Amino acid sequence: MADRNRSRRRKKKSAKRLGVILLLELLLLITIAGSYYIVSKNKKNDDNPGKVVDNTKDNKDKTDKKDKDNKAEEKLTPEELEALKEQERLLQEIAEREDLIEQANKFKLSYDYDSAIDMIKTYKGKEGGYELYPALLSAINTLEAEKASLVLYGGSYTSVTQFNHIFFHSLVADNSKAFDGDYESKGYNMYMTTAYEFEKMMQSMYEDGYVLVSVHDLAKQIIDENGKTKFVAGEIYLPPGKKPFVLSQDDVNYYDYMDGDGFASRIVIGEDGKPTCEMILEDGSVVQGPYDIVPILDAFVEEHPDFSYKGAKGILALTGYEGSLGYRTDDPTSPTYEQDKETVKEVARVLKETGWEFASHSYNHRNMQEKSFEFIKNDTNRWLDEVGSLVGETDIFIFPYGVDIETTMGSYSGDKYKFLKEAGFNYFHGVDSKPWMHLKDDYVRMTRRPLDGQAMLEFPERLQDLFNLEEIIDPERPSKDW
Repeated sequence: MADRNRSRRRKKKSAKRLGVILLLELLLLITIAGSYYIVSKNKKNDDNPGKVVDNTKDNKDKTDKKDKDNKAEEKLTPEELEALKEQERLLQEIAEREDLIEQANKFKLSYDYDSAIDMIKTYKGKEGGYELYPALLSAINTLEAEKASLVLYGGSYTSVTQFNHIFFHSLVADNSKAFDGDYESKGYNMYMTTAYEFEKMMQSMYEDGYVLVSVHDLAKQIIDENGKTKFVAGEIYLPPGKKPFVLSQDDVNYYDYMDGDGFASRIVIGEDGKPTCEMILEDGSVVQGPYDIVPILDAFVEEHPDFSYKGAKGILALTGYEGSLGYRTDDPTSPTYEQDKETVKEVARVLKETGWEFASHSYNHRNMQEKSFEFIKNDTNRWLDEVGSLVGETDIFIFPYGVDIETTMGSYSGDKYKFLKEAGFNYFHGVDSKPWMHLKDDYVRMTRRPLDGQAMLEFPERLQDLFNLEEIIDPERPSKDW
């Protein structure tokens, strides 16, 4: 008899469970049907834009559905209602954990496995920490296994001193204006790269396994066991075959002489909150678009996040004698002087948040090997006051014309270096046809390779290790004319 009663109770509970399931399915069908109706109605309205839309019935339907849902829940026993709420909670937590894993996986795309793992480990559910959830444990195990497969410098180099540091000037966005045969055309042909060429270069380097890194990951300051601060090589772990490299752009000022010659006029923040460029057209109108390195490289990394190590982009080197980033912040008499300074601060903030770094390119862009100590002191202080105060602190110095302050291949020792070091600079960059780097206790000295018209047309053999120039050179670029 007792067994029969237990059996009846089990059947009764099963029936109730079945009822709950059927009710949930009914609610789901109602929701789907309602969604389909709304989408269909909106599509009809889109097809008839002039039609006046009456949402009264839609609102009534929503109210009726809500009333039906409430009535359906009212028919449930307290136990069934509690079970329904618990099921909803579990489904919501599962969705939250899936979203967390998806967000963490975005970090691994740029080889930041530590951040990905740490993000998952911060999870706290009703039952406890991440350790109690198989999906999270599985995700962490997968991330740790992938991290363990990485190798130092991608196995492509044995030392950071072998890394390439490539650099550019402003990109030619409109070839017809830059290469129109006027006084400036020859200089543009020698020292500028076109937007077409830059995009081709980045695509080629990406396909060849190159990965953008920051100079601050390449070499880092540490405090050794004796309490002394010194620079050491950074440990950059990448998948086998990857090749770390650094990128920089000189003179991101958009000088007056470039006006009307097919270049961007300044960097702005677009309506989407991302950095982009403005360009002034022939009729004086202003348009926004990918007219220089920042927006082009940003878009490329967004499409190919594995082209960037932990979100690194490049270094923007600024002078000061015609302002910063296209804003004439050097002229206190300008009616927009104060506003321009605030705009530069905001643009610089967004750029830094998106992986860009800044460097001093000196204030007046003079040969620092030839200039006196007093000139360099005054020039640097002015840059710090007028430019550094807007873009923020930096410890990177990129020499004008690529000419180093000293010719020695040993260690810096002169007054010029000592002053720049006291001013806060630690990373010094000149120019050479091949990469070399000095990693000293007190500073880092690294050369950069130009990827401009002169390198492509006059010294193509210097770039053979990077890409096939026949696939890179813009068909609209003039032949060597110097």
